[in-house]
Amino acid sequence: MTTTANYRILVVDDEEDLCEILKFNLEVEGFDVDTAFSAEEALTKDLSVYNLLLLDVMMGEMSGFKLANEIRKNESIPKIPIIFLTAKDTENDKLTGFNLGADDYISKPFSIREVVARVKAVIRRTAENTQTVPDILTYESLVIDLTKKKTTVDNTEIQLTKKEFEILKLLLSNAGHVFSREEILSKVWSNEVYVLDRTVDVNITRLRKKIGKYGKNIVTRLGYGYCFEV
Repeated sequence: MTTTANYRILVVDDEEDLCEILKFNLEVEGFDVDTAFSAEEALTKDLSVYNLLLLDVMMGEMSGFKLANEIRKNESIPKIPIIFLTAKDTENDKLTGFNLGADDYISKPFSIREVVARVKAVIRRTAENTQTVPDILTYESLVIDLTKKKTTVDNTEIQLTKKEFEILKLLLSNAGHVFSREEILSKVWSNEVYVLDRTVDVNITRLRKKIGKYGKNIVTRLGYGYCFEV
């Protein structure tokens, strides 16, 4: 679960009262919030420290769209999630926003609860997308190279089928977690049809034999499923 702690948000809107309302309510939710009352003021800040930008579209000389474009062109600023706030609700405006890399588009008038919910959803998606999986998974001399799709035991390569490799990766990357047969089927076989629970058992049996001494680490929890025990 993604928490709001240490997430910094910049609200950019020329309606100062609205900025303060958004700031107050987002801070109640645990976010660290700054405000800017124009796009020009926003550009004076170190934007790289923020986890999300709330940008009003219709502002003074520089619009929220122009501000987003400037931010996206600046390679020194990481790709920060952007939510546009706007009274303009035409299809073209929404397309403009999304073409500029917007993560969401909220039309005015809106409820504060809606904004808070949308902010949390964008941050949750961003956090999930940026979670990195290591290129190498290891347990003692059992090594899975996720890039080369290669498995070795004691520096000797083990020939695994794609499904065996995916099962081992799933279990080892979540060591100690018990996966039911249904979960393994959904994660490894995905949308393939007519796959029986027994298929998992057959692949687990073959996998145990192939990884030799580490076969014992793939344990069966009767009535529950399988896990990699360390």
